[in-house]
Amino acid sequence: MNQYAHKSRGAKWLVGIILAVGGFFMILPFIWMVLSSVKTDAEILQIPPTIWPETFTWDNFKMLFTELNFSVYLRNTLVIVLFSFIGLFLNAMAGYGFAKFSFRGKNKMFYMVLATMMIPGQVTMIPVYLILNMFGLTNTMTGIVLPGLVGAFGIFLFRQFMSTIPDELMEAARLDGASEFFIFWKIILPISRPVLAVQGILTFIAGWNSFLWPLIIANDEKYYTLSVGLSLLKGQYSSNYALQMAGSTFMVIPIILIFMMFQKYILKGFNVSGLK
Repeated sequence: MNQYAHKSRGAKWLVGIILAVGGFFMILPFIWMVLSSVKTDAEILQIPPTIWPETFTWDNFKMLFTELNFSVYLRNTLVIVLFSFIGLFLNAMAGYGFAKFSFRGKNKMFYMVLATMMIPGQVTMIPVYLILNMFGLTNTMTGIVLPGLVGAFGIFLFRQFMSTIPDELMEAARLDGASEFFIFWKIILPISRPVLAVQGILTFIAGWNSFLWPLIIANDEKYYTLSVGLSLLKGQYSSNYALQMAGSTFMVIPIILIFMMFQKYILKGFNVSGLK
């Protein structure tokens, strides 16, 4: 028995060492990127390369905001994230309607919403662009944020979660004279905090990384996002690796922090969407 326990313990140590080494090599490029963002360009190009900076400098980050338009890109990205959170509550309202109300054609309409998840976003970009162009919304912030306000996945996730909330809670509130909006705001949303957290995280990540649609709909640099600005940076300053590392670090760090703080909610959300 002790022999088997010893072998099992040795196997666990071996697996742990292999995973640790593999994880280190996977995270090494990210560490090199972050540390290179505070190096000079000459130090990045020197042979042999250095991991730890010989001299720390914040000039690369300063240059992003003084000589480039990263302040404008950041503002546009934050606006997109803000309106994405407004769309989050629209998705919650739609999911609540599908989960707790009965009306003619509800199931067919819900299936149509689900069917849109099967269509790649690239297929609908041209029709959406033509519709927005018809209304004069191309090259505007409204045209950038409007198509992303609601999404089938968000509606589906809220509907799946809210369908598990007992109807007796709403009936009791209605007997007390509560309005439907009061029930949604004060009862349904507080109960739905887990799925709200998950959707909030995914909404932030999607809004922060928005690239393709702003690049298509906007032809003026004042409407570009951080992702588009980073792409322009790689084209205009292809030889300035330190500046590129600073831009990439500024783009990635918030996503890493959000994921590290709320990763358990992301996993819980996928469990909810798959099991409920």
